[in-house]
Amino acid sequence: MTAIAELTQTDIEAFLYREARLLDDREFEKWLDCWHPDAEYWMPAWDDNGETTEDPQTEISLIYYPNRGGLEDRVFRIRTDRSSATSLPEPRTGHNITNVEVLARRGTEIDLRHNWFSLYYRYNTTDTYFGTSYVTLDVSGAAPVIRKKKIVLKNDYIHHIVDVYVV
Repeated sequence: MTAIAELTQTDIEAFLYREARLLDDREFEKWLDCWHPDAEYWMPAWDDNGETTEDPQTEISLIYYPNRGGLEDRVFRIRTDRSSATSLPEPRTGHNITNVEVLARRGTEIDLRHNWFSLYYRYNTTDTYFGTSYVTLDVSGAAPVIRKKKIVLKNDYIHHIVDVYVV
């Protein structure tokens, strides 16, 4: 059992770095272990007024999964070549995380935000993505898991499909 007061900034950063590394190494099944079964994964879209959408149930999102089952389905599709975003050659990614800030600690949850940028290489082209993520960690178990993640992609003009392994 992880005590919320005992989870340090370094522990939180190590968790985030591990999640990013698992994506970069395409270890998607291990990446799924970072997620709570009821985890929400949301990347809102930008509206015409330059604001992000506020409700994934009623407004457009770039990606939205209300629970880990959606992420599991996504990984299944990536692994079984049922995705136009992952046809051969497989893309290579490099995630970089900065400015990790704990916003609140309450009960068995920690709210945090961090900036990130990722490099995406495919077809002899490198694209850069950047943004801010807002994460709620559940620390009630032996290891932290993500309960909620909102990813604000700040360069939303993109050349191809954005998938979970890019952000």
